[in-house]
Amino acid sequence: MDTIHIGLVSISDRASSGVYEDKGIPALKEWLEAALHNPCSFDTRLIPDEQPLIEATLKELADQCACALILTTGGTGPAPRDVTPEATRAVAHKELPGFGETMRAVSLKYVPTAILSRQVGVVRGTSLILNLPGQPKAIKETLDGVFAAVPYCVDLIGGPYMETREDVIKAFRPKSAQKP
Repeated sequence: MDTIHIGLVSISDRASSGVYEDKGIPALKEWLEAALHNPCSFDTRLIPDEQPLIEATLKELADQCACALILTTGGTGPAPRDVTPEATRAVAHKELPGFGETMRAVSLKYVPTAILSRQVGVVRGTSLILNLPGQPKAIKETLDGVFAAVPYCVDLIGGPYMETREDVIKAFRPKSAQKP
């Protein structure tokens, strides 16, 4: 079974400067470790809302660290310092609009302010990059809503074969893409 190398990036001025404890990365790790049957290795970064730094971090995780999946948390709202989607688009080779649309639709079931979110999903090389909300509860809800499509997407872009624990999330693949 393939080890899945995953980049986790929490983007927050206040958490990165020590004003409060980051809760995004622990929430991402907890969800992924419960959902994935594969062994995982994580590269984590806690950085401020600075577009050049976000871009450089995403490039490093995709190009040098060879992360098959990169999840960001934070910086997707309408505030002036929320620049995660801009940084993500700047490093993208392809945008996958269905991820952002679905993440907002999932969140809208819980909060009316989901329409303010600007999350995106993109491909850079053989890495899938998804922008997630910043709060642990919203991270779980969003991953519950979109992750079924992630393993097959990673297959299609040349990444490792991801297997999920079906009691947490059942990955969808066409029959022709399923391993016995």
